[in-house]
Amino acid sequence: MFKAQVTIKRRPSILDPQGTAVEKGAENLGLTNIKNTRIGKYIEFTVDVNDEKKAKEEVENYCSKLLANPIMEDFEYILSEW
Repeated sequence: MFKAQVTIKRRPSILDPQGTAVEKGAENLGLTNIKNTRIGKYIEFTVDVNDEKKAKEEVENYCSKLLANPIMEDFEYILSEW
């Protein structure tokens, strides 16, 4: 069995209105050195297989077909034995 830790972020070329709003909030709090805030998603799950190659395939399919929007988002993951 493997554990996947996935991070999904908007592509750099796509505007991030949530990140912009949070950054403005930080500025209102006097945190004027905070710049380039990007908001993403962090997801953990397990893959119940014994083969690492098969686990990678399943994680990539799950992320590219369901968890991430391939037009607007990129994903990366860490896979470890569980």
